[in-house]
Amino acid sequence: MTDMKNVVLVWGWLAAATMAVAQPAYKIDFKIKGWKDTTAYLGNYYGESTVLKDTALVKGGSFSFDGKKTLPQGVYFLVLGKTKLLDFVVGADQFFQIETDMQDYTGHLSIKGDEDNRIFLENVNFIQKKQKEAEPFRKVVLDSTLSEAQKKDARAALQKLNKEVTTFQDDLFQKHPQLLTTRFLKATRDIEVPEPPRQADGSIDSSFQWKYYRQHFFDNFDVGDDALIRLPRPFYQEKIKEYLDKLFVPDPDTIMKAINQLVAKAKKNQETYKYLVYNCMYNYQNHPIMGMDAVYVRLYDTYFATGEMDFWVNAAMKKNLKEHADKVRMSLIGMTGPNLIMLDDKLQVQSMYDLKKKFTVLYFFNPDCGACKVETPKLVEFYNKNKTKMSIGVYAVSSDTSMQKMKDYIRDMKIPFTTVNGPRTLVGNYQKLYDAFSTPTMYVLDERKKIIAKKIPIEKLEDFLFNYEQFQKRKEAAAHGGSSGK
Repeated sequence: MTDMKNVVLVWGWLAAATMAVAQPAYKIDFKIKGWKDTTAYLGNYYGESTVLKDTALVKGGSFSFDGKKTLPQGVYFLVLGKTKLLDFVVGADQFFQIETDMQDYTGHLSIKGDEDNRIFLENVNFIQKKQKEAEPFRKVVLDSTLSEAQKKDARAALQKLNKEVTTFQDDLFQKHPQLLTTRFLKATRDIEVPEPPRQADGSIDSSFQWKYYRQHFFDNFDVGDDALIRLPRPFYQEKIKEYLDKLFVPDPDTIMKAINQLVAKAKKNQETYKYLVYNCMYNYQNHPIMGMDAVYVRLYDTYFATGEMDFWVNAAMKKNLKEHADKVRMSLIGMTGPNLIMLDDKLQVQSMYDLKKKFTVLYFFNPDCGACKVETPKLVEFYNKNKTKMSIGVYAVSSDTSMQKMKDYIRDMKIPFTTVNGPRTLVGNYQKLYDAFSTPTMYVLDERKKIIAKKIPIEKLEDFLFNYEQFQKRKEAAAHGGSSGK
């Protein structure tokens, strides 16, 4: 009898253990009135993309999403076919129920068993109510036939409604600081910048507000919270881009220092660590400001070449990143441009370094390239106008193997400067020396053949060289003034 009792206890323990093992890490139950038997999908936002996370079979309008691994926190959505139906949050509590009606998914939405979604829905309903109240006042403000005096009361009413929304959300922040809903609402709120204080002499520091804004830019936004990547709007990457592009001088050293400081905060979470670094790589791969491609190279060297990103990046991706970084690093601004020695249309050897000019324009083109046929005449005009007064030489490289095509191009475009055939080279493939994988591509080198500009539009070339010369003169004058003062 005792043995049988022990057997029963053992089996009871095993059954309890089995049930514990089988218990899901998340379970979201749905009941949607009016739905027929079908397949539903659970997805989440991720930056500018969306990700499919789970599927469920619908029976009589009821279905569940469940799994053995906790869902990453963020804003999720329900999908039927290819239509996204409604948003909800998945925070720390991942066991709850959602009920609604297919006639009005949002209007009949009811969420039970989760405080996060209760607050989420409460905020949505409050905002919708205030937007409806604001509509008549907004129409008055936007009415171009009314004077500012006639709009005064409407503006005051809108400010009052905005204040009510702010107060409502401030109360949520105070009562529920850890909930996902309050975290992302707070993250999307602008920083309030105070008026600049008056100094002892009564003056105002004109840079105070800008400095304050930059210093407090992330007060409401935790770059180490990966849930902020999963918002309906790609707010995380927008926030990082605004910070780096608008609040710092576009200088590679300055930008890398700012990025490294952000990474130190994001690194506590592997998801935000990789997301921040990769987005910075993407942002500076083809940055619109000249010279910022150096940031891409430094990011690769710091976070990929060292193995820091090996916890997620695969070998093929790492290889592609390395190849691009190596292409770019060969011809960064400030570096000495490698010499090119190639054959011209008369099969004579022409060396770029033999152009003894104050400035050398290195121009890569293809005779069949439509954009080149538009840009080359501009370069010819620029050269004819400025070759003497600005001491300019042009070394034009045709990327096509056909010597005849190059000869015809020289004739048709009335090219007066040195033009050579890229494949007929004495120094190897020029694409291993310069980042010139598309045409047209242009570099500008100074008299020591140091690269001072790259991929600059031809129509901006004259202004660039004029401003560059003026800057060099001021620099020299300051240096001489400093020497004489010692």
